[in-house]
Amino acid sequence: MKKEIILFVGKQGAGKGTQAEVVSKEIGFKHISTGELLRNLKGSLKKELNLYIEKGILIPDELMLEILKKEMKKEDKIILDGFPRNLRQAKLLDNLFKITKVIEIYISDEEAIKRLEGRRYCEICGRNYNLITFPKPKEDELCDICKVKLKKRKDDNKEAIKKRLETYKEKTLPILDYYRERGVEVIRIDGSGKIEDVKKRILKIFKS
Repeated sequence: MKKEIILFVGKQGAGKGTQAEVVSKEIGFKHISTGELLRNLKGSLKKELNLYIEKGILIPDELMLEILKKEMKKEDKIILDGFPRNLRQAKLLDNLFKITKVIEIYISDEEAIKRLEGRRYCEICGRNYNLITFPKPKEDELCDICKVKLKKRKDDNKEAIKKRLETYKEKTLPILDYYRERGVEVIRIDGSGKIEDVKKRILKIFKS
């Protein structure tokens, strides 16, 4: 069976991870998130990964590909998010698997900043919240479980967010043209509004 690999791309705060998860369930695809893969890694690859983490060194693209390859070989229908993040990674991935469709979830920089500044977490249980999007705490700025005041990460401030957005535009956005040049369908979806509304916009692609 030929593999179908759909890549979800979007700037920080666009909700691509959330949408990849909910859409994959609707259309019967396996959602592969590089973040989840790294957190759940075991065995020799986990030990190798820890060596880089302990030294504060970025994970080499080749190691990330090795981790991805192991997981992607098991599935025929995949929604991939979190990789590739730049042209080099896209080209390396292309040597192993062909992307069949790219979905870019688009929001403005202003919306991204607002959403990211709204992120909060509980320092006791680690649960994540968002004051702007989802999941919102039931009580303003309090953890639903621990009932303590939620914290804001230091890098979720306007200046740090702007730098991350510039990095996205410089490093990640060019992969969209890379795929277009190779005849891959690249579709932009409006990522504003409620999660359910964005999901419906994406699902229309698969019903047309």
